[in-house]
Amino acid sequence: MDFINTLLIVFTGLLAIPTLFFGMQVLLASGVTKRKIQPVGPRSSVAVLMPAHNEAQVIVDTLHSIIPQLGENDCLLVVADNCTDKTAALAKASRAKVIERQHETHRGKGYALDFGLQFLAQNNPPEVVIIIDADCQVSPTCIDTLARQAQSENRPVQALYLMQAPTNKSITQAIAEFAWLVKNQVRPLGLKRLDLPCQLMGTGMAFPWALLNQADLAHGNMVEDMKLGIDLALQGFPPEFCPDALVTSEFPTSEPVTSKQRTRWEHGHLATIFSETPRLLKAAIQRRDSHLLAMALDLSVPPLSVLGLALLAMFGMASVLAIATGSAISFYWVAGLNSIFAVAALAAWYTFGRKVLAFKALCVVPFYMLRKIPLYLAFVFKRQQGWVKTER
Repeated sequence: MDFINTLLIVFTGLLAIPTLFFGMQVLLASGVTKRKIQPVGPRSSVAVLMPAHNEAQVIVDTLHSIIPQLGENDCLLVVADNCTDKTAALAKASRAKVIERQHETHRGKGYALDFGLQFLAQNNPPEVVIIIDADCQVSPTCIDTLARQAQSENRPVQALYLMQAPTNKSITQAIAEFAWLVKNQVRPLGLKRLDLPCQLMGTGMAFPWALLNQADLAHGNMVEDMKLGIDLALQGFPPEFCPDALVTSEFPTSEPVTSKQRTRWEHGHLATIFSETPRLLKAAIQRRDSHLLAMALDLSVPPLSVLGLALLAMFGMASVLAIATGSAISFYWVAGLNSIFAVAALAAWYTFGRKVLAFKALCVVPFYMLRKIPLYLAFVFKRQQGWVKTER
C-alpha cells in the first residue's frame, strides 16, 4: 500500500504543474492592465497570406473584412490549395491576388503557406506577413494593429482568435465555445500580464518578413501553428499576444464534422505536448530563459477535459486508498488540486464566459468531459496523425 500511495502522489505531482499554472493564468487574466498605445504615421508594408482549400462558401466574406484595411503598399495573397470548387475564381473576383497549387501527396496548410512565401519572396517581399484563414472575420483595425506591433516588437504577434457557436447553439457547442475562450483568451491574457509569450493559434498571426521567410513550414503537422511558435521562440523570437486585434470564426454546425475537427485539434495538441515540452524545458534551463519556461509550462496544460478527467481519476483512487489504509495524505493533496482546478474554471467562467455559457449548461460540463473519454483513448490506440480538411 505504501508503494501505491507513493505512486499516486508522484502521478498527482505531475498533474500539479499544469493545474497550478492554469490557476495562475486565470487569476492574472482577471486583473487590470493598460493597453499599449499604437503609434501613428506610416507603417510597414503588409502581405495578408491566406491559405484556402475549397472555401467557396465563406471566402468572399473573409476577403471583404480584410480588403478595406489594406493600404496601397499592401497585398492580399490567396493560395488556392488543391481546390476543386470556385475558391480561386471567387477570390479573383474580390480583387485578391490568387495563386493555385496542386499536389497529390503534399497536402495541408503548411505546404500552402510555404508556397505562398516562395511567391512573395520573388515578388517584392513585404515587411510584415499576416496569416489569416479563409473562414475568418477580422475586426476593423485588426490588420493595422497586428502590423504595427510586429514591426515595433520584431517578433511574432498573435491576435485574439475566438471560435463562435451558432446562435441556436446546443449545450455541447456552448461548452466547446467556452473551452476555446479559456484556451485562446483567458490563458494568454494571464501570461501577457507578466509580459510572457503565448502560443500561436493558426490564424491572426503577424510576422516580420525576415522571421517567417526562414521558417520551416512545408510539412503536414496537424498543429503547424504551435510548432511554428515554438520553433521561433527557440530562435529567440517568442510570440506576443495582442488582445486588441480580434479574429473570429464559427464552429461547424454538423456534430460529426465538429467531432472530426475536435479530434484533429486535440490529438495534435496532445502529441505536441509530449514532443515539444521537453525540448522547451531543456532550452529554458540551459539558457535561463523565463520566456521559454513560460511557454513550456503553458504547453504542459492539456485540454481542460483531459486535465479534469485525470484529476477526477486521481481523486477516486486517493479516496479508495484513504478508506483502505486510513492514510489521508494523498487524499488531501489530490483534493486540493481538484479544488484549485474547479475554482479556476469557475473564475474563468464568471469573469469571461457567462455570455457564452449559461450556468445550467456549466453544470453539464462533467458529463461533457466523460463523453470525450473515447476521443482520448483513440489518442493512445488509434491516433490521428495526418492533416485532414474539416468539411463544412
